[in-house]
Parts: sequence; C-alpha cells; structure tokens
Amino acid sequence: MLSSTRRGFLAGSAAMQITRAAAGDKLKAGLIGVGGRGRGAVVDLLTGTENVEVTTMADLFEDQLEKNLAWLKNEPRNAPVAARVNVAPDRRFTGFDAYQKLIASDVDIVMLCTPPGYRPMHFEAAVAAKKHVFCEKPTGTDPVGVRRFMDAAKKSQELKLTVVCGAQRRFQKEYIETIDKIRNGVIGNVVSTACYWMSGPVIKQTSRNPSWGDMEWQHRNWYSYVWLCGDQIVEQHMHNIDVICWLLNAHPISVVASGGASWRPRDEVHGNIYDHISADFTFADGVHMFSNCRQFPGRMYSNVSELAIGTKGRSNCRDLGTKGEPPMVAEHRALAASVRGDGPYVNNAMAVAESTMTCIMARESAYSGQELTWDMMMESKLDLMPKAFGYKERMTMPPLPVPGQYKFI
Repeated sequence: MLSSTRRGFLAGSAAMQITRAAAGDKLKAGLIGVGGRGRGAVVDLLTGTENVEVTTMADLFEDQLEKNLAWLKNEPRNAPVAARVNVAPDRRFTGFDAYQKLIASDVDIVMLCTPPGYRPMHFEAAVAAKKHVFCEKPTGTDPVGVRRFMDAAKKSQELKLTVVCGAQRRFQKEYIETIDKIRNGVIGNVVSTACYWMSGPVIKQTSRNPSWGDMEWQHRNWYSYVWLCGDQIVEQHMHNIDVICWLLNAHPISVVASGGASWRPRDEVHGNIYDHISADFTFADGVHMFSNCRQFPGRMYSNVSELAIGTKGRSNCRDLGTKGEPPMVAEHRALAASVRGDGPYVNNAMAVAESTMTCIMARESAYSGQELTWDMMMESKLDLMPKAFGYKERMTMPPLPVPGQYKFI
C-alpha cells in the first residue's frame, strides 16, 4: 500500500529540494513549550547545527520558562551551546496566547514541544505563518485534532516548508539502514510484526498546589489526562508503532485492542489514562502488528523494541545497520540542512500524523471494546479540546474509560 505516509517520507527527493536560507545565514529558532522535552530539544538543535541560535520562548507558565531557560544557560553540561541561547526578557512570552506572539516574531524555525493536545493548533498557526517547524510527536490526541494537523501538513508540503517531527528513529542510522535492507528482501517477505514499550510510569505532579485552578492543575499534571497526553500508547509507544508503519509503508486498516488501569488510583494525580494497552493491528496486505505497552511501577520487566518476522529470518529493525550520531541530534541536523538547502528536503509531518492516528485508533478500541477501522477514525467526531481556556477555568475530573460504557464517536 502506497499511503501518504510513503509520500511524506519520500518528500526529500532532489526535485522538491528548496533553498530557504543561504548557507552562511544565521537561523533563529523559537521554542513553544519550555519544559523538559523543550529544553532537551534546544540542546539537540544547537548540538547538531552551526550558525543557529534560540532567540524566543513561549510557555503557559512563567516559572517553567524561567527555570528551564536558566538550566540551558547555567547547567555545566550545556556549556558548548549556552552562548547560542539568547532570549531577551522581551522575547519571553507566557499565557494561552504566547504561541501566537512567538510565531509572529522573526524566528525562522518554530519548535513545538508543548503537551501534544495543543499540537494541531500550534502547527496550523506556524504553517499559516510560513515557518519551518520542529514538532515533537505525537501530532495530536484525538481524531479531529490529527485531521486538523494533516490538513496543515498538506499545506506545509505545498509551501515547501521543512517539517521534522520528533519520531527520531526515522533519523537513526541503524534503523534507516536496517529498514532499507528489509525492504530489499534480506529477511524475505515480512509476514508479521510486533512492538513494545514496557516501562515505568510518568507522573508529573504528586500533589496539587491549592492556588492552582482546575485547568492549571491539569496542564501542570498533563501526562495523566487523555486530552493533553493522549495516553501512553499515543504519547510514548508511538515511537515503536511508527517504526512498523514506516517499515510497511502504510497505516493499518483496523485494530482490536484491550487495556485498563490495574494499579493507577482513581484520583486527580493519576487522571484518566490507562496503565496498559495491547493491540492487534491489521494492514491491507494481511500483515499484522502486535503492540504491547504498559507503565507499571517498581522493578518490573522492561522492553522497548520492535520486531519484523520474514519468510527468511527476523530483525529488530535496527540490527542490520551501523551506529551513527544520537538520533535526536541527527533530526535537527537534517532540519537545518533542509532549511538551508544544503541537504535533502525533509517534511515527515504526514507520516507521523498517520502514525499518531494509528495509536489513537488502538486507544479508542481499548477504551470502547470495539474493533475500529481507519475509515472510522477519519470520520470520527471525537474532539477532546476544551472550548474555553484560562488558569482558573473549571474542569471536572474525567472518568476512567470503561469498555462497554465508553462510547466511541
């Protein structure tokens, strides 16, 4: 199946390559979402590039922005790149409209590292402003949002904007070389695949500050709420599911999944996400992908990997390649080279959006107990985003989805 995933990944052909900045020009980058992943992305960008500086930052919370900016400037390990983090006080924006102010500034590259519920809104605005984009995965948390992202992805391709999404295995030398060899028949025809992310839980907050309103609390504890994080299978396990979709050049056509919360208490610290989901995806050519993710506390068995089984052998999708530079550095090097035109044009927005929709499809199947199809996802009216935003905005504690009671729409 030649899907838009394939077309998105192949957008680096010489015929489509464009030059957006001269080789000697200094590029300016702005970061939206100044948290742990955001500050890490800044270090990766500046490590992998030259003549690039970070000049602007935006975050919902001033304390988060100032804390992580100070870490970038003062942490000893960041000494090689700290001089290129130059964010003056008047280029630090906070609040629910902070992203708009950053995108309206003179930055060349917009870095999107907020909780993924906001990814469609922010990406759409960046593309409308004709900015090049680095955006973390996933590309949304519900079907309506991901389709919104897909529409912006098509527009970004039309405008020949560079877009690198944070599915960094696509830039990891071991994976690139291995997947190329598998596609060329080294293990025969692929007949089955599997992927795993079995690790510990992610808890952003252990208690609530009494001064925080409902919306502020859910943002500060974003990984526990489906509308902001998408659940583990979307926010984290997407890395592995994306590898299999990349390998097969396709998205699945259906899925049956199950899951639940076996240890997570029913409280506002732990929110309404599951702690385990298993899924069986079917692709159009009959190949299946088994997926297993879970976040259990304590010293438990862990496994983060992929598997492809062929008629002549098997591979973990990276064992036939050679080691290269860290992939989160490599993706930023590719981004800057694409922007300047001295490397292949890169725009993998649609590919990663399809992988995100694949993950949401499995989550919704587990929540509802139904078999779901790709077509159902592309027609779904499920929209998790609030209609009003404010630090003190009232939000009820969402219930844990129960199969048979939860309704997919």
